[in-house]
Amino acid sequence: MPEEKPFPYPVGKLPLKDLSRLLGRYTREDPSVIVAPGIGKDATVISFGDKYLVAKTDPITFATDQIGWYGVNINANDIAAMGGTPRWFLATLLLPEGKTGLKEVEEIFAQISGACEELGIILCGGHTEITYGLGRPILVGQMLGEVEKGKLVSPDKIREGDEIILTKGIAIEGTALIAREWKPLRDRFEEGDIRQYRNLLRSPGISVVREARIASEVAAVHAMHDPTEGGLATGLRELADAAGVGMLVEMDQIPVLPETALLCEELKLQPLGLLASGAMLIAVDRKDSEKVVRALEKAGISASVVARVWERKKGVKLADRGKVFDLPSFERDEVARLFEGSGG
Repeated sequence: MPEEKPFPYPVGKLPLKDLSRLLGRYTREDPSVIVAPGIGKDATVISFGDKYLVAKTDPITFATDQIGWYGVNINANDIAAMGGTPRWFLATLLLPEGKTGLKEVEEIFAQISGACEELGIILCGGHTEITYGLGRPILVGQMLGEVEKGKLVSPDKIREGDEIILTKGIAIEGTALIAREWKPLRDRFEEGDIRQYRNLLRSPGISVVREARIASEVAAVHAMHDPTEGGLATGLRELADAAGVGMLVEMDQIPVLPETALLCEELKLQPLGLLASGAMLIAVDRKDSEKVVRALEKAGISASVVARVWERKKGVKLADRGKVFDLPSFERDEVARLFEGSGG
């Protein structure tokens, strides 16, 4: 019998080993499911006529400000990571009793609508209710998209020698979220700085739909992954696990936004473990990596090669200042650790 995890779990994702065991035990095979659930797989893919249907669901639980906009973009990113085009969005919106009126609900609907319009997505359904016992709104989104059968990307296509490109930098969403939601920040930073951190949500932004499309247009992309909770370190581990490979990650090649570096230094947070939406990991053949980086930078999207794929038995390692050691693991996101530690 596997060893049981002590109760309770901390805030954040279920530990990867536990989740993998549960998925293996409680999911069944179906020939129409082309990409089944698993660690590092951003969305499921279902054979559907002459195209594949790409489906994803993700909740927004930390953010309250701009929750509707978050919900659309976070789910659209995972469709894009499979090489797909996000098309249709459904939202389950759970709202706290005693704190919710028409104004609050309409504001969230307007955010959802605006984000859908930006990405060419149709809001096509969902559910809204006032719910007992909630302290803040929770939005659970479901995004449906499509991809031509010859253009699907998934981690099983990764090969030894591939290079991993990271777009924009880390950790865009984590930095913006702390600035928007963590009230004690006002006592430690100037208002102008906080406003700048908040604006990272839009510029460079947390959407990766555009870079996924550009990369797929210029090269035969092997896989893409949208690192979220647990930061870049968890995203790289998830991708390696899904592909059954190891990786060598170069610390000095990882772009950390100046705002993120300052925030993490002040709050004693690890950038590698901080909520990382806004960056896309793109795995390509080594001969194609420079071409992809050039195409992204021509479009105004910064990009750099941050890792190389090697055999699984070598593990996922981090090279930093002349030394090589295991890539750090984060049982929970640094945002969760900050909010728990402060009661925020």
